[in-house]
Amino acid sequence: MKKSDISFFEKYLSIWVMLCMATGVLIGQFLPQIPNFLSRFEYANVSIPIAILIWLMIYPMMMKVDFTSILHVGKNPTGLYLTWVSNWLIKPFTMFGIAYLFFHIVFRSLISPDLAKDYLAGAILLGAAPCTAMVFVWSHLTKGNPAYTVVQVASNDLIILIAFTPIVALLLGIGGISIPWITLLLSVFLFVVIPLLGGMMTRNILIHKRGESYFNTVFIPKFDHITIVGLLLTLILIFSFQGHIILQNPLHILLIAIPLTIQTFFIFSLTYFAGRKLKLCHNIAAPAGMIGASNFFELSVAVAISLFGVSSPVAMATIVGVLVEVPVMLTLVRFANKTKHWFKT
Repeated sequence: MKKSDISFFEKYLSIWVMLCMATGVLIGQFLPQIPNFLSRFEYANVSIPIAILIWLMIYPMMMKVDFTSILHVGKNPTGLYLTWVSNWLIKPFTMFGIAYLFFHIVFRSLISPDLAKDYLAGAILLGAAPCTAMVFVWSHLTKGNPAYTVVQVASNDLIILIAFTPIVALLLGIGGISIPWITLLLSVFLFVVIPLLGGMMTRNILIHKRGESYFNTVFIPKFDHITIVGLLLTLILIFSFQGHIILQNPLHILLIAIPLTIQTFFIFSLTYFAGRKLKLCHNIAAPAGMIGASNFFELSVAVAISLFGVSSPVAMATIVGVLVEVPVMLTLVRFANKTKHWFKT
């Protein structure tokens, strides 16, 4: 298997997520002293143990991104424009609209108004954070242009620094959810700015000292499973705090998954077919669709915990995004590969 192929853990991520959910619920139900003990370690509503695990997830991703690729943006900008418009001018707002429709109207008899508001907040956090690391996997599986994918991801990571906070604040406000701006800004600083700067520094220092070949073939592979392990441990902790919510509302996992799945198919279709209309090559249009469809769920989970607490239904809603993402994205990969002949080569 090539390094860029989807790994065993990534391929069956949804299964691991379900197992971790079950493990966390069982811990919360039968060993409540564990989450009670860990809940003592908080600062400014941020769980220190979970913050450490989230850094373990995000930091390796940031090291993989070559931000010097931004210098080549002007060579073929159409695909980048498509990615930016899809991710920042369309996706957050369609996510809000679809989630509001289902949580507040379609599922009104099944979900209380307070839970509907919380689930909407989780969907907003997912919709405002376009994917980073997993896009390299989806791009490879659709035979995407790797150099162009790097530019797409790097530019989105930089846009997150500017656009994520105001978009989230705007949509949460529209949804009737009040948030402290300082907490939101602190979340972005902790879980975007710090790992972003750390990843850039680590990458530049190691490439300067040992060369790019060593960095890509020796150093980065050491972190291959750290992100997934960090994610799974985070899920166990989150669901140990949320066991009572899950046991009281087991159907809600499915109810949350429905609008998130619809949004994923919708935004992919919109971006993918726009790429066809713009006469983009398939190896640019397919990754553009994948970036729009998938989410930076590590950031969404981190911000949900910071803003609303580890036991909040908002955090649970972001975790459901992790649960549905891999099987849905693999379906879209198969679709993109079967429709490659629709595009110019």
